[in-house]
Amino acid sequence: MTNKTTIIAGPCVIESAELLDTVACKLVEINKKHGTDIIFKASFDKANRTSIRSFRGPGLERGLQMLADIKSKYGLRILTDIHESYQAEAAGKVCDVLQIPAFLCRQTDLLVAAAKTGSIVNIKKAQFLSGKDMKYPVEKASEAGAKEVWLTERGNMMGYNNLVVDFRNIPDMLEIVPTVIMDCTHSVQRPGGSDGKTGGDRRFVPQMALAAKAFGATGFFFEVHPTPDEGLSDAANMLKLDKLESLVQQLID
Repeated sequence: MTNKTTIIAGPCVIESAELLDTVACKLVEINKKHGTDIIFKASFDKANRTSIRSFRGPGLERGLQMLADIKSKYGLRILTDIHESYQAEAAGKVCDVLQIPAFLCRQTDLLVAAAKTGSIVNIKKAQFLSGKDMKYPVEKASEAGAKEVWLTERGNMMGYNNLVVDFRNIPDMLEIVPTVIMDCTHSVQRPGGSDGKTGGDRRFVPQMALAAKAFGATGFFFEVHPTPDEGLSDAANMLKLDKLESLVQQLID
């Protein structure tokens, strides 16, 4: 039986086909062993990087083709994020879940475009909003025809260069939608706090996941990489790929 816990995992950004294959192989292995249905995540374009010199990814056309290849080869469901409304239609033809970045969760045109694709819409809670505030982005997507809307907790700004997670947001958002994801890796960020890039501390990723489970989270989001310190985006926050399985086991037990 497929485990009902929603798990999303993959590298922050598409760096290479080889990286996607490495991660996808591990996710398939975990799925077979534990009866999970992990959704593969990677971004074709990181449009909100700290520096203009930061790596962004292969772009819409090439990136979606690479994600389509993973879906075809490994049978995994796919999630990617979109930053502009024109990207939704093309991304929706490949991806089972379209993710709305936290900074953009109030962008009406983006939400409407994602909803119209027929894909699941996963809206990340903005760093400046409460869980209760997320009823309004959900209304926009739902009224535009979204068949299913998820919400994701990823922390709130706490002064400069820091985030804090108020886990009460999880039950608050569960009053709005039945699926609430904990973004366990972005929530340990130190935004802009590392000389032109986002810093963070991956040591606390497991604790974020387990605390969120205690507050009722129905799903968990992990950016993973075989060598995270060498990653081209969110290097400080990504979980090492070989640490994922044991954490998944704890969450589904």
